[in-house]
Amino acid sequence: MELVDRLLSGDRRAAAQLVTLMEDGGPIARKAIAELYPHTGHAHVVGVTGSPGTGKSTLVYELAKQFRSRGKTVGIIAVDPTSPFSGGALLGDRIRMQQLSTDEGTFIRSMASRGQLGGLARATGDAIKVLDAFGRDTIMVETVGAGQSEVEIARAAHTVIVVDAPGLGDDIQAIKAGLFEIADIFVVNKADRDGAERTFLTLQMMLDMGQGSGLPDWRPPIIKTIALQGEGAALVAEAVEEHLAYLKESGDLHIRSRRLAKEELRRILGQELFNRLLVEIRAEQWELLTKEIADRELDPYTAADSLLATFFQRIAGDEVSGGRAES
Repeated sequence: MELVDRLLSGDRRAAAQLVTLMEDGGPIARKAIAELYPHTGHAHVVGVTGSPGTGKSTLVYELAKQFRSRGKTVGIIAVDPTSPFSGGALLGDRIRMQQLSTDEGTFIRSMASRGQLGGLARATGDAIKVLDAFGRDTIMVETVGAGQSEVEIARAAHTVIVVDAPGLGDDIQAIKAGLFEIADIFVVNKADRDGAERTFLTLQMMLDMGQGSGLPDWRPPIIKTIALQGEGAALVAEAVEEHLAYLKESGDLHIRSRRLAKEELRRILGQELFNRLLVEIRAEQWELLTKEIADRELDPYTAADSLLATFFQRIAGDEVSGGRAES
């Protein structure tokens, strides 16, 4: 495929076109993934998540500069919330990171979540593969920042940074958002604000109580930053590199990679089976079942069992018919 060949030769335009292709989906996107997949698996994927207003975009911008100063190429995927009216994304992240756009070693792409839950876009995983094959050493994925649903990033990244900030209406936004358990690194941004020390100490207390990272020998560091002034970004970059070194030395990098592959396969299977089921099930049956559920004549689980039974019966019938035709 020409686009893949151009990507592998370092063509930035091909990278942009392939990410767009992944967002659109379809057979051509699948063919591209099949061709570029053997060239993936080298990038360190870093998720940056946290509640709205914590300064994730500014931190990502500063981290990109830090990694570039250390000789690493960088990919940034900024997942933006989709407008419920137009379907478009609010591309604020791209505007904030304009200063990096002329750097050949940095590739930035905003993606619309398009209603996808979990803080990521549907095609985020495929976009990561494109940038991985493109040769990016570090790929940072900044989530939407919708608060309660951000934990999905743990299924896409090797290292997860949870960003918190004081003065957002809660002592610990990370705990409120259900993010505490997935963090490999905590960042208390806007550390010049009142309440920053309290946020820091509370996170430290929670870690002392044994909550947080699921890694037995890794204690998530808590780093204070003032991203707008670039303060603390170097410490966060060092923590990211230390975490990667830990994952490699402990063998957990392989374990995480297997887990990410398992999660991705499960997601794809679920989506593919659902799409095939919708094709196979008659519209009348679908409408009847949904009406019965709404009228409280049938519970949703029984309805789902009915649809699955019909689906698998049709598949079995097609196989039998096909076998007879061949004989």
